[in-house]
Amino acid sequence: MLPDKSKGFMTFKRELAENRSPEERIRDFKEFVNSLPPEKLQQQAYRCMDCGVPFCHSGCPLGNQIPDFNDRVKDGDWAGALEILHSTNNFPEFTGRVCPAPCESSCVLGIIEPAVAIEMIEREIGDRGWAEGRIVPEPPEHRTGKRVAVIGSGPAGLAAAQQLNRAGHTVVVYERDDEPGGLLMYGIPNFKLDKEVVRRRVGQLREEGVDFRCDSEIGRNVPTSELDQYDAVLVAVGSTKPRTFEGMNIPGSELNGIHPAMDFLTQQTRRLLGKPIEGPEITATNKRVVVIGGGDTGSDCVGTAIRQGCKSVTNIELFPRPPANRAADNPWPQWDFILRTSSSHREAGGGDCREWSINTREFVDDGKGNVRALRAVRVDWSGDASGRRVMSEVPDSEMRIECDLVLLAMGFTQPETDTFVSDMELELSKNRFGLGIKAGLNYATSRPNVFVAGDARRGQSLVVWAIHEGREAARAVDLHLMGYSDLPTINSFGYDTLRPVEG
Repeated sequence: MLPDKSKGFMTFKRELAENRSPEERIRDFKEFVNSLPPEKLQQQAYRCMDCGVPFCHSGCPLGNQIPDFNDRVKDGDWAGALEILHSTNNFPEFTGRVCPAPCESSCVLGIIEPAVAIEMIEREIGDRGWAEGRIVPEPPEHRTGKRVAVIGSGPAGLAAAQQLNRAGHTVVVYERDDEPGGLLMYGIPNFKLDKEVVRRRVGQLREEGVDFRCDSEIGRNVPTSELDQYDAVLVAVGSTKPRTFEGMNIPGSELNGIHPAMDFLTQQTRRLLGKPIEGPEITATNKRVVVIGGGDTGSDCVGTAIRQGCKSVTNIELFPRPPANRAADNPWPQWDFILRTSSSHREAGGGDCREWSINTREFVDDGKGNVRALRAVRVDWSGDASGRRVMSEVPDSEMRIECDLVLLAMGFTQPETDTFVSDMELELSKNRFGLGIKAGLNYATSRPNVFVAGDARRGQSLVVWAIHEGREAARAVDLHLMGYSDLPTINSFGYDTLRPVEG
């Protein structure tokens, strides 16, 4: 018998489904996360304290009404939970798979116990909605006569397209790749996000009336002037220019075998889908691999390299190893900057392949123009008089790491600007990682009737933030076109939609 709802957190401990074993999952690219039985999922929902002030709202960029959908799951009302979740999140089956769950860092229960398993419950709500036929096309009852072009079909573009279409506008999505999804389709490995999960959502949008035009890159094979026929344009192209060693005077950085991480990940996804690969083939099979960069993309490269049959893989990071627990200057309910070990890192020989505080100095040539090693040095990060961290080399710490393939997973600096961005003379501005397309009030760019959302504006970020921006920008476009908007706003949950992104 389930307990009183107010005491579930005192009765049940946090429990997640046991994933497929590393020994099994590294032999394929299938998703490795499993589900709990329904009664176990209800128990996990019972752990939600239904707080008077639910700080999980402040942790979620979408303002998901987490206690509300947990309450429905407690009662076995999965249809009601889905309705609540869909009111703020267009794609819970995406975020339930790839979001790092900042909501869980803000969970009140997390102060004294492991947080509520919000991400797992969210994924289950979405997956059950599909399995039980509750997620169906919802085309608008009336059309406004307004036409909107969305450039890019990643999470921001998809969310914006669905919201704008449901508001009654005719929406055309331009995607330069051969099918929609952007980062979701080609940037995230299949073992974390199966591509059929993406395709079924795109299918729903198509049936709702969204027109997807693939292999269509504005400013390249589609003239920028084609956008003149639309009442509004929303740019959601992401931040896709990778950070490399270009301009950093690192000897050997031009050698063969050194590639941006996204080129490597995209090729592997295209292989799995039976699609042709453009450019030189990048594979880790029988190679000693070094991945430079310690974020999600670096982890994805590690898991992919292992599945391809690499000889070895080492993941090096410039910054220091995070602490095991919250630091004094990182209190709850902030996102906890602590050491996290991904599933891919656990797959690396049953241990961890990461090395911290390492700065690359040089790549070594094998005499034929190929990389065969890198030379690096350990660094120390100490605070200066102003409290800022300053990097200094550790004396006598030079090292050599043998490698045949180097994957650069050091993040992204800005959207590509040599196409329509240049043609339309869109202004850029600084953000946390480099440059983005400048947005003023309500996501409006420097050009009339042109808006921007997602990583193209705020810099590289999470899928959940991209969905947030897509939804908010869609409302801004709707308001611009109609003078009013019935689309919901996350601001009702206390968010400043255009919070500063500089710095």
